[in-house]
Amino acid sequence: MELLVIIAGFLLGMYLYDWYSSRKSRPERRQPHARPDWLPRRAGLPPVVSAWLRYFPVTSALIAICVVVALLSGLGQPGPVVDALKISGPFQGGFGSALSGQVWRLLTPIFLHFGPMHLLFNMFMLWDLGRLVEQLKGSRFVLGFTLAVGIGSNLTEYLLTGNPNFGGMSGVLYGFFGYVWMQGKYNPRFGITLTQHTVLIMLGWFALCWTGLLGPVANWAHTGGLVLGAGWGYLKRSARR
Repeated sequence: MELLVIIAGFLLGMYLYDWYSSRKSRPERRQPHARPDWLPRRAGLPPVVSAWLRYFPVTSALIAICVVVALLSGLGQPGPVVDALKISGPFQGGFGSALSGQVWRLLTPIFLHFGPMHLLFNMFMLWDLGRLVEQLKGSRFVLGFTLAVGIGSNLTEYLLTGNPNFGGMSGVLYGFFGYVWMQGKYNPRFGITLTQHTVLIMLGWFALCWTGLLGPVANWAHTGGLVLGAGWGYLKRSARR
């Protein structure tokens, strides 16, 4: 019951945030290649990096944070970096750490990755899906979406397993997937429709992780992200109709 209340609260919050963002958006927001005002025309950066920051600043920042955390933590090796970013502190169970002021722990597990393949696969998918959503919906939306779905998927995993030793961007990625899937299916104005092949691959991978053949996986984080993202996409579709 507690988890259902949290999911319902997040879906309501997502709906209100999306509605507010749509009201506050300016006409140029739909232009995917508009240069953000905060980025100078000559920032002294390599052209590729400058282009990433100009067109997809939030997606680029998320990838950079994940890579830095992976380097500092030795790809998720036990130590102070991992202890500081897990949803629960090493000496406090439950939500004691977050309730004592370390609220970042509700989000920061999404930046932890355990092993090179875990990191590479998630960053590839983040670049693909995050960039797509940021191009269509804008940087503010992607930032809010990542915060909401990241916290929601982390809470789902922790509440249902009680194990704080998890991490990865996969919950957010399945949130992006669910959002794009529902919007493309039910909102003609969205502009992008996922192919059946892509949907089958994502859902097939989702099911494969649940079999346990791939080792320990934060499957409830995947499930929470998928439900929240698909719910957000479907509610937005309903509002527009």
